[in-house]
Amino acid sequence: MNQPKTPTYYLAVDIGATSGRHILAHLENGKLEMEEIYRFPNGLTQKNGHACWAIESLCDSLIAGMKKAKELGKVPSYMGIDTWGVDFVLLDKNGKLLGDAVGYRDSRTTGMDEELYKTITEPELYERTGIQKAIFNTVYQMVALKKEHPEQLEQAEHMLMIPDYLNYVLTGKCEQEYTDASTTQLLNLKTGTWDMELIKMMGLPEKLFKPLVMPGTKVGSLLPEVAAEVGYDLCVMHPAEHDTGSAVMAVPTSSDEIAFLSSGTWSLLGMESLTPMADEAAHAANLTNEGGYDMRYRCLKNIMGLWMISSIRRQEGDNYTYADVSNMAQEYDATPLRVNVNDNAFLAPDNMARAVREKIGKPDAPLGEVLAVVYHSLADCYAKTVAELTALRGKPLATLHVFGGGCQDQYLNRLTAQACGIPVYTGPIEATAIGNVICQMLGSGVFPDLPTARKVVFDSFEVKKINA
Repeated sequence: MNQPKTPTYYLAVDIGATSGRHILAHLENGKLEMEEIYRFPNGLTQKNGHACWAIESLCDSLIAGMKKAKELGKVPSYMGIDTWGVDFVLLDKNGKLLGDAVGYRDSRTTGMDEELYKTITEPELYERTGIQKAIFNTVYQMVALKKEHPEQLEQAEHMLMIPDYLNYVLTGKCEQEYTDASTTQLLNLKTGTWDMELIKMMGLPEKLFKPLVMPGTKVGSLLPEVAAEVGYDLCVMHPAEHDTGSAVMAVPTSSDEIAFLSSGTWSLLGMESLTPMADEAAHAANLTNEGGYDMRYRCLKNIMGLWMISSIRRQEGDNYTYADVSNMAQEYDATPLRVNVNDNAFLAPDNMARAVREKIGKPDAPLGEVLAVVYHSLADCYAKTVAELTALRGKPLATLHVFGGGCQDQYLNRLTAQACGIPVYTGPIEATAIGNVICQMLGSGVFPDLPTARKVVFDSFEVKKINA
């Protein structure tokens, strides 16, 4: 009697600012099957005067989730890790951490833009890198680190972005992946490699910036001690390690007529292009050009996103579900008040609701009205960005595809469709993990190219049209 063939399992480890997940995937009858097997918390904690990631805890959670796959009898053959961008750690010549894993919401970069502009002007920096100005970008973090702890840079042998460091913990290999490196504002837009002239101008150690590796390439096998701990070996792959890079891979179409919105803690709204957009008009629109799979560019804007809603929920003691806050906001749907959601006042305030009330000039505004202001302000920002993209490309965008966890917010989807004036489609929800998986599959030869992989995504997951 023939035994059913055991599928090849792929493990996507998707780590965000507040939590991480281990998701197992395999192909069944030509469709992707996804299963979350482990979830763990993440967040910033105060350490040595800075807001830092609990990097040791992340490593422990990474291993714990891998063990869970063994317990379930679904041992993966491949795995890939994606996280947020811009943050990094330094290692000494013995591979030990130097200093802390300071997070992008830390205040150490305050004023570091003006410090950097003593060396290079902001327009020149944009022309070289094509990356929008955000005060938390790695380039400003490097200026802050050089100012506060120059000895760490002097002692460092390696600079690793967060997913690269987790790969190092698993394999012992120090490699720098392209898509995550593109968020640093230290890559040259024309060459797609580290801008060594800029790095020299900044007085940073050149040895920290190694040749970049592309998503879809292999990192290697687990270290013997790691394999012994989790109970198996596998091949660690580089997915598009920046989570938005992975998410965009899961857009269920290869049409160049669409805009995408990765909706989560951050809202990343843009389009995929084979060439960057970094002229004066793109600079004026604060458009960024992050690197994607197969040297595609994600021409997009980084918008504050559902961080504002989740912060209000948390500061209200998590007494309200997302459905609750949506319903509360809809009671004030007619509010004319708006805020600039990208104002630095909303990056890491002590109290998000109070920060919004201060901006609208209503200290006693009911919570529902505060929420409505945020929802409408997000939708208006999305519409403005779609209009900017349309102007830059010189022709209309046909549709907006919203994916990620935020695409489940039907109220925001409806407001977005109304504001943008083009058809809006939502799904898949788990876009980042899906993109992580299909990048592993591309790298291991399952799919011949990205359009083929995207067709499988379209066939595997529900996509809904939103009526304005």
